[in-house]
Amino acid sequence: MKSNRIYDEQEIIKGCKNGESWAQKLVYDQHASAMMSVCMRYAGDYETARDLLQDGFIKVFTKIESYTGVGAFGGWIRRIFVTTALEFLRQNSALKQSEDLDDHHIKFEDNQPTILDKITADELLNCVAQLSDGYRTVFNLYAIEGYSHAEIAESLQISENTSRSQFMRARNILQKNIEKLIGKEYVQQYRK
Repeated sequence: MKSNRIYDEQEIIKGCKNGESWAQKLVYDQHASAMMSVCMRYAGDYETARDLLQDGFIKVFTKIESYTGVGAFGGWIRRIFVTTALEFLRQNSALKQSEDLDDHHIKFEDNQPTILDKITADELLNCVAQLSDGYRTVFNLYAIEGYSHAEIAESLQISENTSRSQFMRARNILQKNIEKLIGKEYVQQYRK
């Protein structure tokens, strides 16, 4: 690194665009932990998440020229990591198990009380990691990343109904797993 001085974000980005290793190290140090969390949510296992982390940072540094300064730099990095994870899942056919449910009538009830509000984020993320690839991907995109079902459908090349049903099924599985996690006694008390 050049010195012990503190660099502002624009200097770091410029350094990355010039291929400066000190700038790349700063970006990595600042974002690796958060991006590893993103990778873990999509991968479901540590080794795959580490591979995605490496692939994601390679893409960040090779595509840095495309960052125009519009929007937050951290958001731009996060988008690259989500895209990297989705590409990995597509290449490994993890999303082809999604069922198109256009012909099925599913009642979506979003106003039911949920037990998900009563556990820690780490407990929830551990439960999410146990979901199948398709359910986990849709759940992450909708509930954590904030994508709409239309955006998910377009990104994963599935219908909006499939996205909705995958999310609802993931949510139902999570609720059952969480009920097991925290015990039936608490669940019965919570539902009263």
